[in-house]
Amino acid sequence: MNLGEVWRYRDLIMLFTKRSFKLMYKQTVLGPLWIVISPLLTSIIYTVIFGGIAGLSTNGVPKFLFYLCSHSLWVFFADCLNKNASAFLTNANIFSKVYFPRLTIPVSNVITSGIQFLIHSCLVAVLIIWSTIRGDVHPEWKLLPLLIPLLLFTAMMGLGLGILVSSVTTKYRDLSFLVGFGLSLWMYSTPVIYPLSQVTGGMMRKMLIWNPMTAPMELFRLIMLGKGDVLIQSVISTVIFAAAAFAAGVMVFNRVERSFIDTV
Repeated sequence: MNLGEVWRYRDLIMLFTKRSFKLMYKQTVLGPLWIVISPLLTSIIYTVIFGGIAGLSTNGVPKFLFYLCSHSLWVFFADCLNKNASAFLTNANIFSKVYFPRLTIPVSNVITSGIQFLIHSCLVAVLIIWSTIRGDVHPEWKLLPLLIPLLLFTAMMGLGLGILVSSVTTKYRDLSFLVGFGLSLWMYSTPVIYPLSQVTGGMMRKMLIWNPMTAPMELFRLIMLGKGDVLIQSVISTVIFAAAAFAAGVMVFNRVERSFIDTV
Protein backbone atom coordinates (compact mmCIF):
# COMPACT_ATOMS: atom_id res chain seq x y z
CA MET A 1 0.00 0.00 0.00
CA ASN A 2 3.01 2.30 0.51
CA LEU A 3 1.21 4.48 3.06
CA GLY A 4 4.57 5.83 4.25
CA GLU A 5 4.94 7.78 1.01
CA VAL A 6 1.52 9.32 1.56
CA TRP A 7 2.65 10.48 5.02
CA ARG A 8 5.73 12.14 3.52
CA TYR A 9 3.42 14.19 1.30
CA ARG A 10 1.26 15.39 4.21
CA ASP A 11 1.90 19.03 3.33
CA LEU A 12 0.42 18.38 -0.10
CA ILE A 13 -2.60 16.77 1.56
CA MET A 14 -3.24 19.97 3.50
CA LEU A 15 -2.94 22.03 0.31
CA PHE A 16 -5.51 19.82 -1.40
CA THR A 17 -7.77 20.19 1.65
CA LYS A 18 -7.60 23.99 1.46
CA ARG A 19 -8.28 23.81 -2.27
CA SER A 20 -11.39 21.71 -1.68
CA PHE A 21 -12.83 24.26 0.73
CA LYS A 22 -12.11 27.15 -1.62
CA LEU A 23 -13.74 25.41 -4.58
CA MET A 24 -16.71 24.22 -2.52
CA TYR A 25 -17.80 27.69 -1.44
CA LYS A 26 -16.43 29.79 -4.27
CA GLN A 27 -18.88 32.44 -5.53
CA THR A 28 -21.43 31.71 -2.81
CA VAL A 29 -23.10 34.46 -0.80
CA LEU A 30 -23.14 32.65 2.54
CA GLY A 31 -19.90 30.71 2.03
CA PRO A 32 -19.02 28.19 4.78
CA LEU A 33 -22.29 29.00 6.58
CA TRP A 34 -23.83 26.37 4.30
CA ILE A 35 -22.04 23.77 6.43
CA VAL A 36 -24.47 24.66 9.21
CA ILE A 37 -27.51 25.70 7.16
CA SER A 38 -27.70 22.48 5.15
CA PRO A 39 -28.04 20.04 8.11
CA LEU A 40 -30.47 22.40 9.83
CA LEU A 41 -32.79 22.51 6.82
CA THR A 42 -32.52 18.76 6.25
CA SER A 43 -33.29 18.01 9.90
CA ILE A 44 -36.32 20.29 9.80
CA ILE A 45 -37.63 18.42 6.74
CA TYR A 46 -36.99 15.05 8.43
CA THR A 47 -38.78 16.27 11.56
CA VAL A 48 -41.85 17.33 9.58
CA ILE A 49 -42.03 14.32 7.25
CA PHE A 50 -40.74 11.38 9.31
CA GLY A 51 -41.40 12.66 12.81
CA GLY A 52 -44.67 14.46 12.11
CA ILE A 53 -46.45 12.97 9.09
CA ALA A 54 -45.04 9.41 9.28
CA GLY A 55 -44.98 9.47 13.09
CA LEU A 56 -41.75 7.48 13.43
CA SER A 57 -40.56 7.00 17.01
CA THR A 58 -37.26 8.48 18.18
CA ASN A 59 -37.09 6.64 21.54
CA GLY A 60 -38.17 9.69 23.53
CA VAL A 61 -35.42 11.90 22.11
CA PRO A 62 -36.58 15.30 20.74
CA LYS A 63 -37.21 14.60 17.08
CA PHE A 64 -35.24 17.51 15.65
CA LEU A 65 -32.19 16.65 17.76
CA PHE A 66 -32.48 12.96 16.84
CA TYR A 67 -32.50 13.71 13.11
CA LEU A 68 -29.78 16.35 13.35
CA CYS A 69 -27.49 13.97 15.22
CA SER A 70 -28.13 11.05 12.86
CA HIS A 71 -27.84 13.20 9.74
CA SER A 72 -24.45 14.59 10.82
CA LEU A 73 -22.80 11.16 10.99
CA TRP A 74 -24.45 9.89 7.82
CA VAL A 75 -23.38 12.96 5.84
CA PHE A 76 -19.79 12.43 7.03
CA PHE A 77 -19.83 8.88 5.68
CA ALA A 78 -21.65 9.78 2.46
CA ASP A 79 -19.29 12.71 1.78
CA CYS A 80 -16.22 10.52 2.23
CA LEU A 81 -17.66 8.09 -0.31
CA ASN A 82 -19.10 10.62 -2.77
CA LYS A 83 -16.07 12.88 -2.97
CA ASN A 84 -13.73 9.95 -3.59
CA ALA A 85 -16.02 8.13 -6.03
CA SER A 86 -14.87 10.50 -8.78
CA ALA A 87 -11.27 11.06 -7.63
CA PHE A 88 -9.71 9.78 -10.86
CA LEU A 89 -12.11 11.53 -13.24
CA THR A 90 -12.11 14.95 -11.56
CA ASN A 91 -8.34 15.05 -11.08
CA ALA A 92 -7.22 13.50 -14.37
CA ASN A 93 -5.54 16.74 -15.49
CA ILE A 94 -3.39 16.91 -12.35
CA PHE A 95 -2.56 13.19 -12.40
CA SER A 96 -1.36 13.36 -16.00
CA LYS A 97 1.05 16.28 -15.45
CA VAL A 98 3.06 15.63 -12.30
CA TYR A 99 3.86 12.74 -10.00
CA PHE A 100 2.74 12.56 -6.40
CA PRO A 101 1.08 9.76 -4.41
CA ARG A 102 -2.41 9.66 -5.89
CA LEU A 103 -3.85 8.57 -2.57
CA THR A 104 -3.17 12.04 -1.15
CA ILE A 105 -6.29 13.42 -2.87
CA PRO A 106 -8.71 10.84 -1.39
CA VAL A 107 -7.13 11.36 2.03
CA SER A 108 -7.57 15.13 1.71
CA ASN A 109 -11.23 14.57 0.78
CA VAL A 110 -11.73 12.59 3.99
CA ILE A 111 -10.08 15.36 6.02
CA THR A 112 -12.37 17.92 4.36
CA SER A 113 -15.40 15.82 5.27
CA GLY A 114 -14.04 15.43 8.79
CA ILE A 115 -13.73 19.20 9.25
CA GLN A 116 -17.30 19.66 8.06
CA PHE A 117 -18.41 16.97 10.50
CA LEU A 118 -16.67 18.76 13.37
CA ILE A 119 -18.54 21.95 12.52
CA HIS A 120 -21.81 19.97 12.41
CA SER A 121 -20.91 18.44 15.76
CA CYS A 122 -20.42 21.84 17.36
CA LEU A 123 -23.99 22.72 16.40
CA VAL A 124 -25.21 19.33 17.69
CA ALA A 125 -23.25 19.77 20.94
CA VAL A 126 -24.86 23.15 21.66
CA LEU A 127 -28.34 21.69 21.23
CA ILE A 128 -27.44 18.60 23.28
CA ILE A 129 -26.16 20.71 26.18
CA TRP A 130 -29.36 22.75 26.10
CA SER A 131 -31.51 19.60 25.98
CA THR A 132 -29.45 18.03 28.80
CA ILE A 133 -30.07 21.06 31.01
CA ARG A 134 -33.78 20.71 30.30
CA GLY A 135 -33.63 16.98 31.05
CA ASP A 136 -34.73 15.87 27.57
CA VAL A 137 -31.61 13.77 26.89
CA HIS A 138 -28.97 12.09 29.03
CA PRO A 139 -25.72 11.68 27.05
CA GLU A 140 -23.23 8.97 27.96
CA TRP A 141 -20.24 11.30 28.41
CA LYS A 142 -18.06 8.47 29.74
CA LEU A 143 -18.21 6.87 26.28
CA LEU A 144 -16.84 9.95 24.48
CA PRO A 145 -13.39 8.31 23.82
CA LEU A 146 -15.21 5.78 21.62
CA LEU A 147 -15.90 8.58 19.14
CA ILE A 148 -12.34 8.23 17.84
CA PRO A 149 -12.59 4.60 16.65
CA LEU A 150 -16.18 5.23 15.56
CA LEU A 151 -15.15 8.05 13.21
CA LEU A 152 -12.02 6.17 12.12
CA PHE A 153 -13.94 3.11 10.95
CA THR A 154 -16.63 5.26 9.34
CA ALA A 155 -13.96 7.19 7.42
CA MET A 156 -12.25 3.93 6.42
CA MET A 157 -15.50 2.64 4.95
CA GLY A 158 -16.18 5.86 3.05
CA LEU A 159 -12.61 6.14 1.78
CA GLY A 160 -12.29 2.48 0.81
CA LEU A 161 -15.62 2.27 -1.01
CA GLY A 162 -15.11 5.67 -2.63
CA ILE A 163 -11.74 4.92 -4.18
CA LEU A 164 -12.93 1.45 -5.16
CA VAL A 165 -15.79 3.02 -7.11
CA SER A 166 -13.41 5.63 -8.52
CA SER A 167 -11.08 2.91 -9.78
CA VAL A 168 -13.89 1.03 -11.52
CA THR A 169 -15.41 4.15 -13.10
CA THR A 170 -12.24 4.82 -15.07
CA LYS A 171 -13.55 2.12 -17.44
CA TYR A 172 -17.24 1.87 -16.58
CA ARG A 173 -18.73 5.35 -16.20
CA ASP A 174 -22.22 3.96 -15.52
CA LEU A 175 -21.25 3.20 -11.94
CA SER A 176 -20.87 6.89 -11.12
CA PHE A 177 -24.60 7.40 -11.79
CA LEU A 178 -25.51 4.63 -9.36
CA VAL A 179 -23.54 5.98 -6.39
CA GLY A 180 -26.13 8.55 -5.32
CA PHE A 181 -28.99 6.10 -5.77
CA GLY A 182 -27.12 3.40 -3.87
CA LEU A 183 -26.36 5.75 -0.99
CA SER A 184 -30.03 6.70 -0.73
CA LEU A 185 -31.04 3.05 -0.49
CA TRP A 186 -28.28 2.43 2.04
CA MET A 187 -29.46 5.33 4.20
CA TYR A 188 -33.02 4.01 4.40
CA SER A 189 -31.72 0.53 5.22
CA THR A 190 -29.64 2.04 8.05
CA PRO A 191 -31.23 3.28 11.31
CA VAL A 192 -30.78 6.96 10.44
CA ILE A 193 -34.37 8.21 10.49
CA TYR A 194 -35.50 5.57 12.97
CA PRO A 195 -33.82 3.77 15.90
CA LEU A 196 -32.82 0.11 15.65
CA SER A 197 -35.05 -0.69 18.64
CA GLN A 198 -38.15 0.03 16.54
CA VAL A 199 -37.39 -2.93 14.25
CA THR A 200 -38.20 -5.84 16.54
CA GLY A 201 -37.84 -8.94 14.42
CA GLY A 202 -37.76 -10.68 11.06
CA MET A 203 -35.40 -10.43 8.13
CA MET A 204 -35.34 -6.63 8.25
CA ARG A 205 -33.81 -6.59 11.73
CA LYS A 206 -31.18 -9.17 10.72
CA MET A 207 -30.23 -7.01 7.74
CA LEU A 208 -29.98 -3.95 9.97
CA ILE A 209 -27.82 -5.74 12.53
CA TRP A 210 -25.28 -6.81 9.89
CA ASN A 211 -25.37 -3.45 8.12
CA PRO A 212 -21.85 -2.02 8.70
CA MET A 213 -23.24 1.49 9.32
CA THR A 214 -25.69 0.39 12.01
CA ALA A 215 -23.15 0.11 14.83
CA PRO A 216 -21.56 3.56 14.21
CA MET A 217 -25.01 5.18 14.00
CA GLU A 218 -26.38 3.55 17.16
CA LEU A 219 -23.14 4.11 19.10
CA PHE A 220 -23.03 7.77 18.06
CA ARG A 221 -26.57 8.32 19.30
CA LEU A 222 -25.85 6.39 22.49
CA ILE A 223 -22.92 8.69 23.26
CA MET A 224 -24.57 11.94 22.24
CA LEU A 225 -28.20 11.30 23.18
CA GLY A 226 -28.05 8.44 25.68
CA LYS A 227 -30.27 6.21 23.50
CA GLY A 228 -28.89 3.52 21.22
CA ASP A 229 -28.70 -0.27 20.77
CA VAL A 230 -25.10 -1.33 20.17
CA LEU A 231 -24.97 -5.07 19.41
CA ILE A 232 -21.78 -7.11 19.22
CA GLN A 233 -22.81 -8.51 15.81
CA SER A 234 -23.09 -5.00 14.41
CA VAL A 235 -19.71 -4.00 15.81
CA ILE A 236 -18.05 -7.09 14.29
CA SER A 237 -19.70 -6.37 10.94
CA THR A 238 -18.44 -2.76 11.00
CA VAL A 239 -14.85 -3.65 11.88
CA ILE A 240 -14.54 -6.42 9.29
CA PHE A 241 -16.26 -4.48 6.51
CA ALA A 242 -14.30 -1.26 7.15
CA ALA A 243 -10.94 -3.06 7.18
CA ALA A 244 -11.78 -5.06 4.04
CA ALA A 245 -13.15 -2.04 2.16
CA PHE A 246 -10.13 0.09 3.02
CA ALA A 247 -7.58 -2.60 2.08
CA ALA A 248 -9.36 -3.52 -1.15
CA GLY A 249 -9.91 0.11 -2.12
CA VAL A 250 -6.29 1.15 -1.59
CA MET A 251 -4.85 -1.86 -3.43
CA VAL A 252 -7.18 -1.51 -6.43
CA PHE A 253 -6.64 2.27 -6.48
CA ASN A 254 -2.85 1.86 -6.55
CA ARG A 255 -3.12 -0.74 -9.29
CA VAL A 256 -5.41 1.33 -11.51
CA GLU A 257 -3.40 4.56 -11.12
CA ARG A 258 -0.55 3.09 -13.20
CA SER A 259 -2.62 2.96 -16.38
CA PHE A 260 -5.83 4.93 -15.83
CA ILE A 261 -4.67 7.83 -18.06
CA ASP A 262 -5.00 5.49 -21.06
CA THR A 263 -8.69 4.84 -20.34
CA VAL A 264 -9.96 8.18 -18.93
